[in-house]
Amino acid sequence: MKRIAIFLYGTISHLIFFSTFLYAIAFLGNLPWVPKTIDSAAEGSLALAIAVNTALLGLFAVQHSGMARPAFKRWWTKIVPQPAERSTYVLISSLLMIALFWLWRPLPGIVWSIENPTARGVVHGVYGVGWITILVSTFLINHFDLFGLRQVYLHLRGRDSTPLSFSTPILYRFVRHPLYVGWLIAFWAAPTMSVTRLVFAIANTLYILVAIRFEEHDLAAEHGSRYQDYQRDVPMLIPNLTGKKRQGNVSHSTTIPNAS
Repeated sequence: MKRIAIFLYGTISHLIFFSTFLYAIAFLGNLPWVPKTIDSAAEGSLALAIAVNTALLGLFAVQHSGMARPAFKRWWTKIVPQPAERSTYVLISSLLMIALFWLWRPLPGIVWSIENPTARGVVHGVYGVGWITILVSTFLINHFDLFGLRQVYLHLRGRDSTPLSFSTPILYRFVRHPLYVGWLIAFWAAPTMSVTRLVFAIANTLYILVAIRFEEHDLAAEHGSRYQDYQRDVPMLIPNLTGKKRQGNVSHSTTIPNAS
């Protein structure tokens, strides 16, 4: 019965994540399908908006990176069952994103606005490519392990979940973090860049640059010289489409952006 409960918990956590992921596309892209987007009508004072947005972004950053650290996982799995650890991480990340969507306070002002319809269409297309890159990247490194479904399924079957082997599939042969590249594209590909969107993009870009350092430190500690060689051969965020390509695939064991 406990195994079934953990499996249902992991499945529900994934469904909440995926719903949040879809909402994020509309939220950041100011699509009319959702009740509130990043540039919805401003509410309250500018000082309150800055304070609330800073708190929301900071809380997500601390949770998202902090709960991904091996030391935290060792402590955390004394409280939550090991098979449910990843699903719990995914669930808390998703709930914090939902809180950000709900409580976000838009800021007034426009930084740039592309008026040409064709150019706007191209930028919208690039925005879509960013989200596709994010989703494809998760499946390349085992989407179901990254979001906890593999762990709860194996537990349901009475089997232990072993770490995935080091590998570098397709996109990971050209850039070490295509998942983050996708997020950066989604943050910055805006035909109309409001002050709110700019602040959001800058804050999340800085977070990604910091989070990568922690993630790569953990990966190097886990995989040793194999990951260090990978770091030397493959660029971090700017794809090398003409340079040396390594064989094999890398399995990331930590972060999902954001969404990542």
